Amino acid sequence: MPHLVAVPILVPMFTAALMLLLGEQQRRLKSAVSVISGLVGLLAALALLRWVNAPDTGTGPGSIGVYLPGNWKAPFGIVLVADRLSTMMVALTGVIAFAASIYSTSRWDRAGVHFHPLLQLQLMGLNGAFLTGDLFNLFVFFEVMLAASYGLLLHGSGRLRVQAGLHYIAINLAASSLFLVGAAMLYGATGTLNMADLGMRIAQIAPADRGLVHAAAAILATAFFAKAGAWPLNFWLVPAYSAAVSPVGAVFALLTKLGIYTILRLWTTLFAPDTGLSAQFGQGVLIGVGLVTLCIGALGIVGTQRLSNLAGYSVLISAGTLLAAVGLGDPAVWSGALYYLVSSTLAVSAFFLLIDMIERWRNAGVSIAPHEQSGNAPFLAEDLKPLAGVNLDDEQQALYGRAIPAGIAFLGLSFMACTLLLAGLPPLSGFVGKFAMLSGLLDAPVVTPAGIAFMVLLITSGFLTLLALSRAGIRHFWTQVHATMPSLPALEVLPVAALLVAAAAWTIAANPVMHHAIETANGLHTATAYRHAVMNARQVANPVPKRAAAAPGPVSGEVVQ
Repeated sequence: MPHLVAVPILVPMFTAALMLLLGEQQRRLKSAVSVISGLVGLLAALALLRWVNAPDTGTGPGSIGVYLPGNWKAPFGIVLVADRLSTMMVALTGVIAFAASIYSTSRWDRAGVHFHPLLQLQLMGLNGAFLTGDLFNLFVFFEVMLAASYGLLLHGSGRLRVQAGLHYIAINLAASSLFLVGAAMLYGATGTLNMADLGMRIAQIAPADRGLVHAAAAILATAFFAKAGAWPLNFWLVPAYSAAVSPVGAVFALLTKLGIYTILRLWTTLFAPDTGLSAQFGQGVLIGVGLVTLCIGALGIVGTQRLSNLAGYSVLISAGTLLAAVGLGDPAVWSGALYYLVSSTLAVSAFFLLIDMIERWRNAGVSIAPHEQSGNAPFLAEDLKPLAGVNLDDEQQALYGRAIPAGIAFLGLSFMACTLLLAGLPPLSGFVGKFAMLSGLLDAPVVTPAGIAFMVLLITSGFLTLLALSRAGIRHFWTQVHATMPSLPALEVLPVAALLVAAAAWTIAANPVMHHAIETANGLHTATAYRHAVMNARQVANPVPKRAAAAPGPVSGEVVQ
């Protein structure tokens, strides 16, 4: 079972290599291989999630599983760590990637070359970054993920995608450079890049070197803020996510979560409460950046009319909420934030896919309708009198008793579900996550001014999201007489429905899910178990030759446990 930790990395890597060998002439076969690979990766991720949540009986992994690919002990060798947080993120990645790969087979994978190999390489980078236990391999997996995302963002070509892609590439290259500088400084000060070992050494760092460690952490944080879409380094996010084709946008919703995951993992491991003078270093910056990002996202979502921009600003709101929640440093708030992380990511990914179907039906691929560009309402003349032949009054034509076409009903109900999830309204999981964060704040002995600001912005952002999405729903579903009914292929309907059903299941299973989130938050707050599991992971003994086994005495080359 421990070898399963490497499966979410190896499966997409070998799948991408196989599809590159097949060539572009075998697109149907490549699509089928990509979907099957996504299913295998999802099943492996769910098995890992179940494994780390199994009770520790003394022979099983308990809550943390450590895999040594090179059979070198930490901190000298590569370490893959599967705990509750990393396996939850890998499972979330598997769900969204599987849905996006199915959706893309409808038409988007034919808009350019090498779509499925790039998607698999991005999954390899995402899963590797979630599972790695050291900074160097984190950088490697980041670069694999980013290199694939450059090609995916440009998939489908077009001036807007190229323009947004150049900005995206430039900011991520700068962030990667900062990543390298920060990692090098941290290695120079501590002599290690293993996350668990770093946390132990920072607690014992010499006073003369502590400033260097803090400077390295600040540089790393700047790089991760850019990747998480935090203000003021998020100017690229909305244009890039809006320009990407819909299945790519759905997967890109995971990229900001990777940045937030990295900040949470490193901050709780390197600057835990037991790290002496470095404990909780940068907490005020985390809270401030998160609150400003949340405010910018809330103002942006109410100030835009394009559906794709609404989805992009929803990503910013989610990122700001999570950054501020992490900065508060309260495990009770973290548990609600982890629950909210999964819910908001599922909702945004479903929203990106849904937007593609709505735009094709409503405006022939254009986000803003012609009457919105001209400023005139579709049912009024220039003198603001109703146009002849447009029935808006029930007395002129009875609308009750008329069947709603199934396609429109699906789009409308799905849009409503995304609105409830993103705004955090009951009864769906967005409300449960926000309510859990607010409950954690209110249950604290003292509510700090930062906590009060977070509560106000959290509620206000939900209201503005509801206002913006309700306005968009009225515009796209009520203000035009549609000449044709939407044509919705099953390959597009099923992924959206699956993501929304997953969000609904997240609500129904709120009790065990919150238990998982609480255990995860408690494990992050006290990093002792994580460090102990990584640093005490045992090597596998070398196989003993038959002749040597028959001879008495110790065997040369045997690894002593």
